[in-house]
Amino acid sequence: MRFVDKLLAAGSRNKSLLCVGLDPDPSLMPKVGLLAFNKTIVDATADLVCAYKPNLAFYESLGIDGLNALQKTIEHIPGHIPIIGDGKRGDIGNTAKAYAKALFVTFGFDAATVSPYLGFDSIEPFIEYKDKGVFVLCRTSNPGAVDFQSLANGQGMPLYEAVARKARGWNVSGNIGLVVGATYTEELKAIRQLCPEMPLLIPGIGAQGGDLAATVKYGVDAHGENAIIAVSRQIIYASQGKDFARAARNNALELRDDINNLVRQIVH
Repeated sequence: MRFVDKLLAAGSRNKSLLCVGLDPDPSLMPKVGLLAFNKTIVDATADLVCAYKPNLAFYESLGIDGLNALQKTIEHIPGHIPIIGDGKRGDIGNTAKAYAKALFVTFGFDAATVSPYLGFDSIEPFIEYKDKGVFVLCRTSNPGAVDFQSLANGQGMPLYEAVARKARGWNVSGNIGLVVGATYTEELKAIRQLCPEMPLLIPGIGAQGGDLAATVKYGVDAHGENAIIAVSRQIIYASQGKDFARAARNNALELRDDINNLVRQIVH
């Protein structure tokens, strides 16, 4: 199944645009093992999400044990829910080819995040997996995004807009999406106008302070779909106590329903 089809099917089944980030930080977790923590979070939220997004850094930092936990987490997630490997990979062609194989074949992610800084040949090995999703960093949610992404290129447009236009042109197989932060709503609006049908992976709600109403308004497509609103800390660290699963579910349910209410106001 193509990534976009799997995403839309999961979103329709769970009535959800919410993506839960599985970013386990031992300093914030309750007193359980990493794998048990992930499995519990998944079990508590699997009927509320359109996708899961493990950030590879949290697993790589723990060495082989972390990578083993990542693989077992992927195996535990229900097969109908897409999994986005958030590694933000970007390198020359041969290395990119190995990265793509690692994420899509070895680990079996349904999608991955990639950096466009090295240009098309660094992304091509990913998009050659036509049934996999490739999310190109476009306008990221962090404050330092303005250092480069707002700079004008040779045509006088900001870099993030140039990235969006390039990604749109590369999207011949319909498997490219964009990463656009909820913390930059005007840019989100402009990018959605440039790429009306592409899926947008939107981090920045919750701990980073993104505006949910504006994110939904400007992030969804004309059908109220193709926005993947990624939230991690607000859900998975809702409690450090024994009730962490219930707290995570309650926060995910509230967010899922808030998003749906906002979508209904936009799409008639």
